[in-house]
Amino acid sequence: MEHLERFLEWGGVRKDVACLVLSGLALLLSLAEGYRLPIDPAWLAVLLCGVPIVLEAVIGLVTAFDIKADVLVSIALAASIAIGETFAAGEVAFIMQLGALLEDLTVAKARAGIEKLVHLTPRTARVLTQAGEEILPAEQVQVGDLLRVLPGEAVPVDGVVVSGETSIDQAVMTGEPLPVDKGPGDEVSSGTVNQFGSFDMRATKVGEDSSIQRMIRLVQSADAGKAKIVGLADRWATWIVIIALAAAALTGLVTRDLIRSVTILVVFCPCALVLATPTAIMAAIGNATRHGLLVREGDALERLAKISLVAFDKTGTLTLGVPQVSAVESFLPGVSRDQLYTWAAAAERRSEHPLGKAVVRCCRAELQAVLPEEEGFQMLPGRGVRATVEGRALLAGNLALMEEHGVPRAPEVLRTAAARQEEGCTVIYIAVDGALAGFLALSDTLRPDAAETVRGIRQAGAVPVLLTGDHENAARRIAAQVGIQSFRAGCLPEDKLSWIDGEQQAGRLVCMVGDGVNDAPALKKALVGVAMGGVGSDIAVDAADIALVNDDIRELPHLLRLSRRMMRTIRLDLVFSMALNFAAILLAIADVLDPVTGALVHNAGSVAVIVNSALLLKWRYRD
Repeated sequence: MEHLERFLEWGGVRKDVACLVLSGLALLLSLAEGYRLPIDPAWLAVLLCGVPIVLEAVIGLVTAFDIKADVLVSIALAASIAIGETFAAGEVAFIMQLGALLEDLTVAKARAGIEKLVHLTPRTARVLTQAGEEILPAEQVQVGDLLRVLPGEAVPVDGVVVSGETSIDQAVMTGEPLPVDKGPGDEVSSGTVNQFGSFDMRATKVGEDSSIQRMIRLVQSADAGKAKIVGLADRWATWIVIIALAAAALTGLVTRDLIRSVTILVVFCPCALVLATPTAIMAAIGNATRHGLLVREGDALERLAKISLVAFDKTGTLTLGVPQVSAVESFLPGVSRDQLYTWAAAAERRSEHPLGKAVVRCCRAELQAVLPEEEGFQMLPGRGVRATVEGRALLAGNLALMEEHGVPRAPEVLRTAAARQEEGCTVIYIAVDGALAGFLALSDTLRPDAAETVRGIRQAGAVPVLLTGDHENAARRIAAQVGIQSFRAGCLPEDKLSWIDGEQQAGRLVCMVGDGVNDAPALKKALVGVAMGGVGSDIAVDAADIALVNDDIRELPHLLRLSRRMMRTIRLDLVFSMALNFAAILLAIADVLDPVTGALVHNAGSVAVIVNSALLLKWRYRD
């Protein structure tokens, strides 16, 4: 049995094409007049295209008593040969293999957009050691190794630039059409391509942990064979085999015409029922891939078509997860807002704290000014920083820092800062020469396309919900900005899990969209989990059914509509194929169709539903 399975797997698509070409020529030669060969050339088509079908049927019956379409096709082939219709048997086998080839080509086209990642995996890396530069296989790079990447080379592993300036083409990972400038401190991903300058980098994620390898694992797990709808088609095929055999036997007993019975077996072959469904699923997966969505489970799109609620995490999903200075307030006479902002950024310039870095980054971007030099910088863990800027003694940090240094409270400053904190902002207080001068408010940045996405979700027929660990005021503010009417604040991971379980117990199926480790349980619990593949954690991506490679949440409405379009296509294919089969049976009973014409009619229908499924590859909803 193992040898039979190896035979069936031999050669893949190339083998199918070669067999079809030879079989087609043999069938043409069989039809040609004037040739009288000892053996009908149609036997070549039977052997090349029919034998694999029969072997597949035998393997299924012997190993698992699995009655599928191949069983009925095999019976039809045997019956055709038994009554001397070798050409009909060869034609049935030929067209069945042609339908299978069309499916293989559709699947190959659907996967092409993501499987190219496998070929883009860097093979070597330039590792800098004390002995000099050494070229090693990429899989031998260790975390912490110092690497050099030259212009035109692919980044071998994930890492951080330590020296050099360059531009990176990261379309393979993010879909961005233009190169992105990179400098010291910037992260680079494996598989992206260095465009211009050379740079040195420190490896942070290697081997199976690298970005390119994670995407490859997602590709490898995208298997339409897991789809539940395919199992349904197989169950239907089992009943069709039974009905076909009964109909053929009854017709033979009543009409005493063996040709009609064989024709019924030929036209009743449920190849369209079996072939069209996985083709539609894989075509939809290919469509999703074109829009930066990697579908990890074949039945994820089938499940997504049933959801009625889309639950969003806030940080890193509806927001960028990057702190930004949202307000600067100065209460010190003679010190303007911009002056206080500049002093605070100068004091924070050497800070390693994420909020301090955010202050420096935002000040430079907003004011486009050169920061003055600071002196006497001191990092105060858990409190803030201290420094002297332009002769002024500055403190930047929390209220505990102010109290430790005896800075008098200023009621107006504290009252205004409290209002910002109620909105969900983080406040950095600024003291100048021992007086509380004002504060900087930092908040997460809403994604510019968040409101558009929420509106698209609602138009697609689902209700958006916000689940966040932030306090109620921050949740209400974000929900109002993006147009979400229902939200839950202060959610721990178990709270999100409980909410999803309650909604689904009530019959309201949930799609969860999140990015962090704390979202992993909810992503698993929801009927469908969608993870942010770019900024999201590895745990969240592993827990999800679908990953947004470039974090473009605008594609979520398309994904939802695509899943529903896919299910409509599958239902249409199933109804059409069954209707065609029963119509052909009636014609066969009436002696209108013989085995040859019956095979042509039936398999033309199979090709039609496969082509209909393949249209999903480029489908896009139009208003």
